[in-house]
Amino acid sequence: MTTLPLLQGYPDELVAPAAALIESGRALDAIAKRYPVGHRVSSNKELFAFVQELKARYMKNTPQIAKVAYDKRMRSAQNALGLHTTKQRVHGDGLRTSRELKVASLFREAPLAFLRMICVHELAHQKHREHDSAFYRLCCHMEPAYHQLEFDLRVYLSAHELAAEAAAAEAKARAEAEAETREAAAQPADNQAPATSRPNPDLPQ
Repeated sequence: MTTLPLLQGYPDELVAPAAALIESGRALDAIAKRYPVGHRVSSNKELFAFVQELKARYMKNTPQIAKVAYDKRMRSAQNALGLHTTKQRVHGDGLRTSRELKVASLFREAPLAFLRMICVHELAHQKHREHDSAFYRLCCHMEPAYHQLEFDLRVYLSAHELAAEAAAAEAKARAEAEAETREAAAQPADNQAPATSRPNPDLPQ
C-alpha cells in the first residue's frame, strides 16, 4: 500500500479504504462528488472578507486581523497549509501588535468546504495556539463537520500529491526517451559503409 504521511495517526479502518481509493485514481472524483460547491474567493481582498465574516460571526471579541492573504510558497501538503502570525512594531512610545493570517494558494482551486475548514483552523489559532481539546472544540463550534472535512482534505491533498508525482515521473521518462532518440539519430549506423573515393571509370587506367 502506498505510504500516505498525511493520514498517519488515523485508525486503519479509515485509512485502508481511503488509500485504496487514492491508489485506484478515483479519490479526486469522489471528493468532487462529495463537495461539488466551489468558490470565487480568488483575491486576497476577497479572502480577507471571507475570513472577517467568519470572525464576526464566531469570534467577534478577539483582536482584529490586519491582513489575510494567499501564499503560493505553501506548496507542499507536508508543510503548513495555513499560518497565523503576530507581529509587534514600535509605534511611538509603545508597541503595536498586528495579526496576520495566510492560506496556501492551492485553496483557490479547492472546494468551498475545504477553504472554510482551513480558515476556521487558522482563526481558532488566534485564541488557542496548541492543537489541544479547547482548540478542536472551537473549530467544531465554527464548523460542526470539522473533523470529517479535515480527513477528507488530507485524502484530497494526498491524491493531488501522488498525481503530481506520477505526472513528474512520466514527464521525466518522456524527456529521457526523447534525449536517447536524438542521441541515436546523431550517431552513424554501425552497418553504414564509410565514404571512400572511387576511381573515375572514364579516366585512363
